[in-house]
Order: sequence, then C-alpha cells, then structure tokens
Amino acid sequence: MDIQLEKKKGIRKKHIPYIAGGALFLFLVGWIIFGDHSSTLKIDSRGISIGTAKRDQFNDFVRVDGQVQPITVVQLSPQEGGIVQEKVVEEGVQVRKGDVIVRLSNSGLDLQILNAEADLAEKQNILRNTQITMEQQKLTNQNEKLQLDLDINRKRRGFQQQEQLYKESLIAKEDYIQAREDYELAQQKHTLITERIRQDSIYRSLQVDQMEENLSNMRQNVLLIRERRENLNVRSQIDGELGLLDVVLGQNISAGQKIGQVNDLSDYKIEALIDEHYIDRVRTGLNATFERQSSKYELTVRKVFPEVREGKFRTEFIFTGERPDNIRSGQTYYINLELGQPTEGIIIPKGTFFQSTGGSWIFVLDADGKKAYRRNIRIGRQNPQYYEVLEGLEAGEKVIVSSYESYKDNQVLILSD
Repeated sequence: MDIQLEKKKGIRKKHIPYIAGGALFLFLVGWIIFGDHSSTLKIDSRGISIGTAKRDQFNDFVRVDGQVQPITVVQLSPQEGGIVQEKVVEEGVQVRKGDVIVRLSNSGLDLQILNAEADLAEKQNILRNTQITMEQQKLTNQNEKLQLDLDINRKRRGFQQQEQLYKESLIAKEDYIQAREDYELAQQKHTLITERIRQDSIYRSLQVDQMEENLSNMRQNVLLIRERRENLNVRSQIDGELGLLDVVLGQNISAGQKIGQVNDLSDYKIEALIDEHYIDRVRTGLNATFERQSSKYELTVRKVFPEVREGKFRTEFIFTGERPDNIRSGQTYYINLELGQPTEGIIIPKGTFFQSTGGSWIFVLDADGKKAYRRNIRIGRQNPQYYEVLEGLEAGEKVIVSSYESYKDNQVLILSD
C-alpha cells in the first residue's frame, strides 16, 4: 500500500535561479525605461573655458588686417625697348609729371629713322621729277594743240574757197570734195587731241595728288619714328614719389616691361584680404573703423574684387575723415568692418568648440556646475568676440566654449576639481 507524501510549501532551492533571473529581467526593464543611458566622461574643470550666455547688443562686424597703400600707383613701362643708358632719378625722390626717370638707347630705332628719312627724300625726288616730266608733257600737248588749231583754220579757209569756186563751176567737183574731207578730218583730229589733253590733265592731277598723299604719309611716318626716339625717355605720368626702380645700367629693357612705379601720396587707401565666408556680405559703401594711438579713424569700402585666391578676396578702403599723422605706405591697421546694424539677442563668447560642433550643439552646465549636458543650438552671425545664438540657450546659462576634440562623442561631462 502506497503512502501519499504531502508537498512542502515555500521556496525551494530549485526555484532560486528562476527568481534571480526574474529579478534581473525586472532590473533591466527598469533601467531601460527609467535609467540614464547617456555616455559620460569625467574631465578636469581646470582645463576648460566656461562662458555665460547673456542678452546684449550684438555688433555685426568682422576684423581684418589692412595694409596702407598710396591712393594711386602708376606703373613705369617704356613704350620702346632699349638699353638703359642713364638713371636720372633714384628711388624715394619726389618727381613731377613729365620728369625723365630713365633714358634708354636703341641703335635699331636710330637705323629705322635714317632709313625712313632716306625713303622720304627719294620719294620727294621722284615726285619732283614726275612733276617736271608732266609739265614738259603739258607744254608738248599745248604746242600740238596750237598746231592743230592752225591746221584746222587753214583747212577751213581752203574748204570755203573751194566751195565758192565749185558753186561758180570754176573747179572740178572732186577738188571740192577733197577740200571738204580735209577740213572734216582736221576737225575730228582737233576733237581727239582736245579730249586726249583733257584726259592727260585729269590723270596727271590724280597722279600728283596720290604722290602728294604718299609723301604726306611718309612725312608722318618719319615724325612718328622720331617720336619713338623720344619715347626712349621714360617719364613720370603723375606727380608723386618714385617708389620702385628696378633697372641697372646696360640692362636690356623690352617695350611694356614693368621697371618701376610712381606713388601718388596725395592720399592713401587700405587694402585688406577677407575670408571668402563674407564675400556675399561685403559690398561697396560699408563703413569700417580702426584705432591708432587712442584715436578712431573712419573708412568706407571703395572696391570689392570678386576673385578669390587661397580662400580670401581683396577689398579696398578709403578714408572718410581724418588720416593718422604718421601714416606711411606698408603700415598695417586692424580694421573693424561693419557688416550690419547692431541688434539685441543672446550672445556667447567665441571659442574653439565651434570647430568640432559647427555651431549646432554645445555643452551646457547644470545649476550646481558639476555636470554639463549636450544640447542642440543654432548659431547665427559671429564677430571677433561673440557668437549670436538664435535658438537653444537662455540668458544666464553657462556653457563650455573650449575645444571639444577629446570628448565630442560624449553626452554628459562630469566636472571635477
């Protein structure tokens, strides 16, 4: 007979693994739902820079380095090539418009002048000989015409006499007809000779006019070649200072080669290279300022060059007020270029965090300053001191503005002393 065993109540040893597994499962679920999964990193607070967001006026400007240049620079280039024969003026000397700076020599040009003058003399002799020949031909034609006039008069008288005698039946009809034919032939010859003389006169007139025109052109050519000799003297085109003269005696200079420059020091301009990031915002007429020796000077943008080289474009500024007393070419001024009107908003100090975030997020400290949490923001304009924050920060919040390179992938930073 079997004996029924009573089951023991309570937790047995075999139930322990199941209970532990259930507890672990509940812990994991709770951690997933309620836990903080952000990746954290402990950092030394002494190695970071902290800035405070504040509501203040944002000045929209960019700071650039500008170099003083003469208001006008005129290049020195000879119109004719040649050998440097004399340096009349040295660098740094004040010159007047038209002053000779360098004298050149050109034996080839001298030979061209001699050849042109010889050709002109030859053409002049040819024209004179042609005119003499034409005048002689004219006299010959006139003499021939006189002979024809005399012959036609005689033939007319003979014809008239024969005609009268024929009417009186004193001569044969054949004699009368011959006299009439001789007279008519003389008339025809006279007409032909007269037309020939007229045509010769027109031809001679055209020929002489053409030769005179050729001679006039040759004379002009000789004058131009002589002027080319004058162009061997390189002259200043303006009043100013000879800033550069890069020639030596005996040097062969080609036409159009830059050998120096003359600086117009009646006024100055400032040239600056600006980052291409601002090329769409910089335009003529913008105002700018710089400080020197506790004084502020005002400028305006005169010209913006569209070409970008090595990430920068060139801009010219001119003074709109007083100039520094000791201004010199080549000096460097640090210019604040105003890109827009000042506006009020949330601003934070500039820092190297921007290189890692591009201005899309930042680490914001909590109230006790022990932790910093990553937060998305939107940065607008910037100047050399501040970023303009359009979204994501409130006035009074503290942010880390130093480099994020070593912890840019973390979500939470724990600051330790």
